[in-house]
Amino acid sequence: MAYRAVCLACLLRPEYPQACPAEKGGTGSCAHVTGNRRTEVDVTAEAASGVVADLASLPSWTLDESQLADLEMLLSGAFAPLTGFMMSAEVAAVCEQGTLPDGTPWPVPVTLDVPGNAAPSAQRRLVLNDPEGTPLAVLDIAERSAALVPPPAQAGAGGRHARTAGYPADALIRLSGQVVPCREPEHGPFRQLRKPPATVRAELGEGPVLAFVTRRPLNARHIGQLRHLAGQLRARLLLLPLIAGPAEVVVRPDALVRSVRAATRHLPPGTLVVPVPLAPRDVAQEQEVALRALVAASYGASHLFNDELSAPAGRVTAIPVMSAGDWAYDRAAEVWRPLSLIEPGTERADLALGELEDLLDRGEEVPAWFTPPAVAAELRRARPPRSERGLVIFLTGLSGSGKSTIARGLRDALSERGDRTVSLLDGDLVRELLSAGLTFSRDDRDLNIARIGFVATEVARHGGIAICAPIAPYAAARAQVRNMAREVGDFLLVHVATPAQVCEARDRKGLYAKARAGLIDNFTGVSDPYEEPQDAELTIDTSVMSRQQSIDAVLRLLSMGGWLAGGEPGGPA
Repeated sequence: MAYRAVCLACLLRPEYPQACPAEKGGTGSCAHVTGNRRTEVDVTAEAASGVVADLASLPSWTLDESQLADLEMLLSGAFAPLTGFMMSAEVAAVCEQGTLPDGTPWPVPVTLDVPGNAAPSAQRRLVLNDPEGTPLAVLDIAERSAALVPPPAQAGAGGRHARTAGYPADALIRLSGQVVPCREPEHGPFRQLRKPPATVRAELGEGPVLAFVTRRPLNARHIGQLRHLAGQLRARLLLLPLIAGPAEVVVRPDALVRSVRAATRHLPPGTLVVPVPLAPRDVAQEQEVALRALVAASYGASHLFNDELSAPAGRVTAIPVMSAGDWAYDRAAEVWRPLSLIEPGTERADLALGELEDLLDRGEEVPAWFTPPAVAAELRRARPPRSERGLVIFLTGLSGSGKSTIARGLRDALSERGDRTVSLLDGDLVRELLSAGLTFSRDDRDLNIARIGFVATEVARHGGIAICAPIAPYAAARAQVRNMAREVGDFLLVHVATPAQVCEARDRKGLYAKARAGLIDNFTGVSDPYEEPQDAELTIDTSVMSRQQSIDAVLRLLSMGGWLAGGEPGGPA
């Protein structure tokens, strides 16, 4: 990238770029810029000189999870030689040739798409905030272009930080330019382990380093293969768990880091664990492996162990990508080893991820041949049995469909059992405390569902069952709650599909009559649409089912899925 190195103070001057030494001196950078990382002394000095006040005068954008991850990778140097979000020419070169314009191999675009009103056209700078609103960097906008396709970094994003998810592609613009750091990121667990690449390279020193970049917990096979390959290379091991986006099996990034650290007890001394915020991308597996190799190289790795994805055949990678070949568990020797060394008939195949998840969902022991006890303990802590796991039961349907009646009856039935903590998010309390002041506009309806979803997710986070019964007419808002809940537990969508004419005939509160008379605008089922769920785990029609039959149907779903003690896990999550 041909961006000039600009310090934050110069970037924030009203006369920038004309008064910038980078423009005057012809060196391509401010004379006093020595690097991209900023110290506490730098930040304190800038605060005293009015830089913080200058930041407050600029437009800002709070990054979603994937955008935040990309920014951290840029600022830390993990995406070197990139120092900012790609220009359109760079994106084109990467998409067409797999390289940057100068020929440097690069597998995926790194872009920033925001709503058009986030950065007015007259503005040259945009403050980039973390989820708490803390400024992390300033984008020096060098180019604006249309976001013609969904940004690659958005794939796999979701949950509570997916801020661009509700915008159509034609409402987004793509901003390109250098990012100038304001301060060190402070969000997220295991911050002390999240060392910048330069620090890790210095700690590793000279000699070969074998890296493993992963979104899944390590098992006994991984441990055996890593020890084997590291021994062949006489290399140190570098484990890079990916903490942006969901982890496999354990879901939460913090749980992934704990499980990886537990596995190091069985790996050679000197093994390093460095969590890396590399966002998931909707790209071919070969591109993902090439990106992982590039990131591993930036942290000082000389080789990459690849176990999860298809090898990038014919693609140039930053470092060699290695595979250990086919391994199995030798039941006679009670050890994992290459399949070619095992007597036929005594081998045992690995557990598939789905099989491991089913074991944990049922609360069964993870076999010792599959993973060490310390790792198994972390798996159980991160993925408790469904009968102990937090759950959001989300009933959706038209006004008068019977949602609230079913929700109250379900709450009472679960309370009578006494083995689960239950919270009901419906009725006057929700309207007074969460929905007060909101209208029936699309934005306010979505905000109402987001508020209910947030509270329900917090209930699930602590192992409780949250029962919600809003109308929730829009699929996108329901999907957002599903994503939020599944970060911490499980989610079940129940569609109370009572026909509209039956709901209107009931009309106990006279709402349909008021809507027909024009006294209520944007009323679902009359003057506003209801998007029927295509992803409901259960559908109930109260015009043909009694109150008790409807409640029993939900209880059967909970029992068969294992969310109630005595049930059999195997239903949806």
